[in-house]
Amino acid sequence: MPSPLRTGQADDMTRDEFGARFRQRFVDPAFDAEREALARLEQIAWEAFHAGRKAPITVKAGAGFADPDYDLSREWRDLRQRLDDAQARWSNAETPSRVLLINASPRNDGSCPGEMSKTWRLMKMARAACEAEGATVDELDLSRLTSDYDRHIHPCKGCVSTAMPLCHWPCSCYPNHASGQTNDWMGDIYELWVRAHGVLLLTPVHWYQATSPLKLMMDRLVCADGGNPDPTSTQGKKAQLAREMELKGWDYPKHLAGRVYGLVVHGDVAGIDGTRRALSDWLDWMGLQDAGFGARLERYIGYYEPYASSHDALDADLCVQDEVRRAARAVARSVGLMRAGLMKDGAAGLPQPRTK
Repeated sequence: MPSPLRTGQADDMTRDEFGARFRQRFVDPAFDAEREALARLEQIAWEAFHAGRKAPITVKAGAGFADPDYDLSREWRDLRQRLDDAQARWSNAETPSRVLLINASPRNDGSCPGEMSKTWRLMKMARAACEAEGATVDELDLSRLTSDYDRHIHPCKGCVSTAMPLCHWPCSCYPNHASGQTNDWMGDIYELWVRAHGVLLLTPVHWYQATSPLKLMMDRLVCADGGNPDPTSTQGKKAQLAREMELKGWDYPKHLAGRVYGLVVHGDVAGIDGTRRALSDWLDWMGLQDAGFGARLERYIGYYEPYASSHDALDADLCVQDEVRRAARAVARSVGLMRAGLMKDGAAGLPQPRTK
């Protein structure tokens, strides 16, 4: 049996603290005429928070779950069905090869920088190269977190560190309507990853590390690496039950295995090599297979030159542009090889001494 759960860290929020937090979204004087209505909404929101109504709309889990009568969040159940459908299309040899291009820069001309990012430009070059190889392309522009209204990738809550079966695939931590943790983008992002046969991730380096939006997405993809596809087996978030399940034996399923990846990491002074290696390790660990040396690119653009002229430096660096196109073509071609059964992982099928 696992040891007792350690608790006592979280603080309770008072009614006054909750109210101040709620009203902060409505400081604009344009809301003054509706203060009484807002006060009524605040009381409803407080009651939902205090009662912990995380998923106020539920449906019976139904067939295929350990407990068919369990009341699942309708939003989670709908997302799970979307991912099942996407996985079926991914597995169908008749579907077109699909490559997901990810721009991980937070900069765009719709937020306070007022200018597009170099990474976005590189993504567009990669798109043309993938399409020239016959691939269907999806784009994921993570900079929309900085410019869209009320769009979020909420942080990972670390359920996996309590027990792997407590980390559900897809993530069931959000939306949490009781806590106002809504408009979570990850549902759509999971679907993009599941239906992709190949992924090309393009990112700048921020302080020797991945960018903030990229790290948020990475952490929320932990459920794809060993996550539990059946929340009814843990009766939702019953931590002790999940710990007992893991200690009895857990197979840590890799829900995104079998996809191909490439990386384009760029910077201006330092940090590209460490960031690229860390991202490669992360994708390898999740069961994706790299598209070769030419698809793992790390380059400086405008090395030690002013930020103000960095777009000009990209314009002048025709070799970097061609290398990005080459990396994209390598991913698209490797997808074809993978789907034809011609691209193999030598360790596939061998027993794993350690399963975590």
